[in-house]
Amino acid sequence: MVWLKFILCFAILLFAGTKLARYGDIVAEKTGLGRLWVGLLPLAFITSMPECTTGVSAVALVGVPDLALGTFLGSCLFNTTILAILDILHRHGPVLNKASTKHMLSAGLGISLIAVAAVGIVAEEWFSGLAVGWMGISSIIIIVLYVVGVRAMFRLERRQELSLPEESAPQYEASSMSMVWLKFALAAVVVIGAGIWLSFIGDEIAETTSWATSFVGSLFLAISTSMPELVVAITALRLGAIDLALGNILGANMLNCAFIFIVDLVYTRGPILTLVSESHVITAVVAITMLILVILGLRFQQRRKTFIVVSWYGLAIIGLYLLGAYALYSSGIGL
Repeated sequence: MVWLKFILCFAILLFAGTKLARYGDIVAEKTGLGRLWVGLLPLAFITSMPECTTGVSAVALVGVPDLALGTFLGSCLFNTTILAILDILHRHGPVLNKASTKHMLSAGLGISLIAVAAVGIVAEEWFSGLAVGWMGISSIIIIVLYVVGVRAMFRLERRQELSLPEESAPQYEASSMSMVWLKFALAAVVVIGAGIWLSFIGDEIAETTSWATSFVGSLFLAISTSMPELVVAITALRLGAIDLALGNILGANMLNCAFIFIVDLVYTRGPILTLVSESHVITAVVAITMLILVILGLRFQQRRKTFIVVSWYGLAIIGLYLLGAYALYSSGIGL
């Protein structure tokens, strides 16, 4: 029965996620925000709700900070691996060759946020005097860095747009803006609901199959919560909206780090980063390395794939994901 629920939920998510990506593409054109920003902010927020819900539930209901942080950082790993999947599916050369180099800024901000979290895990106790109530200084730095970084990126983008011509002719002139917003909102509600339901179903599967305390259970939960990003990214790729897909992936990574502030706020027993295993640093280092590869792929765009079906960075990202998964399995903590 639980697997039937999983299939049903995934089917709903597949349908709604496909619609969400399409309406998101229309919103990007109609509002003038562009695919990069619609992917980076509203789409990323919508698709990241399962991770947020799982993280808050882990600390508020179960009282297990490791599960919350493992979900956030594990999702960063899987989200970045989605980029490698897109590269394999993209038949017309390396996928990053078609993406804006402006994504380097969001990838760089993601690296900074993950790095602060990693430093907080190993050194938060050194700054205990700077804590605000039960909250650690690192989680506060993370949320401030996220807000300031996104704002700075947005202002820089707007200044650059004033001196650049329009990228392409309008594709959705016939679409009514009010109807687009309504359909986008409805698709968003269904994606959020299905994504959250899927995360609970994933937890139920882990329980019924005796995976709950194992690496397999943690891995399955991390992948389940990232299903909305996968569906939206693949749909955006099919629409030719690569910037929308990449913005969603990188924006979701940034939000996963920002959610550390929320769970630290909810968990009142002390700074959350001081109460988790240092094995999470492994995940952080692997995630940072993956994002560095994304930046290199954007900076040195190649015309052809290195290995016929996949680019060098796609293969390297998949290898890092497997390496990180094995390292975490060996440490006994899971993703």
